[in-house]
Amino acid sequence: MKKAVFLLLIVFTTSSYAQFTQSIFSKDPVIHLENWQKQKLYFGFFLGLNSYDFKFNYKANVADDIQVQKTTGFNVGLVADVRLQEYFNLRFEPGLYYTKRTLNYPESYFINFTAPAKASDKIREVNSTYIHLPLLLKFSALRTGNVRPYLLGGFSTTLNLSSNASSKDDNFGQRFRVKAWSPNYELGLGIDIFSEYFIFSPSVRGVFGLKDELIQDNDPTSPWTSNIESMRTRGLFINFTFH
Repeated sequence: MKKAVFLLLIVFTTSSYAQFTQSIFSKDPVIHLENWQKQKLYFGFFLGLNSYDFKFNYKANVADDIQVQKTTGFNVGLVADVRLQEYFNLRFEPGLYYTKRTLNYPESYFINFTAPAKASDKIREVNSTYIHLPLLLKFSALRTGNVRPYLLGGFSTTLNLSSNASSKDDNFGQRFRVKAWSPNYELGLGIDIFSEYFIFSPSVRGVFGLKDELIQDNDPTSPWTSNIESMRTRGLFINFTFH
């Protein structure tokens, strides 16, 4: 009985997927939600993944750079889309982004350290919970059947709820500090896929920090911050939006 049910599920899923694919990508598809994007304002939500990095600029040349170990974080948020013209939309996508980066400092940074560097001195974990506020211009190509590709670009500001910006402790107290607010610019691309009941929009977007986010340690000779001219966020977002 279990095998029979499992087989029926496979057949049903395959059949449904085939029908969905045919309705979206066939040469003469049934046009879904033809007037949906002609609305002046519509809303949606997104779920997604992120990968954040840091770009370092140094005051003096160093033999070894700080290595950033990245992890895959997650995103969730809302979408408000305002139609400006047939091919242009203004989009606001407030969201919550969680990520973690581990900074690995080379031994050479601790040559003049007051005490022998321990393993814990060479590692700094940067956990970040961001409230991300992008304002984006969406340029859509001509719709073909139930598919419409688009480009995205714009600016955003980010509030880091885990910045430690107000902390008096610094790296000598095991506290890595960054600024709470940071501006960015963003570029990306995606595709609107029109189904019978909703629009599914996968997209890929890069985010690039515009200003230095690092808060220097209190000691100007700190091995963790003294040679860093600037530290800026770079990130990659993969979002799945539903309207």
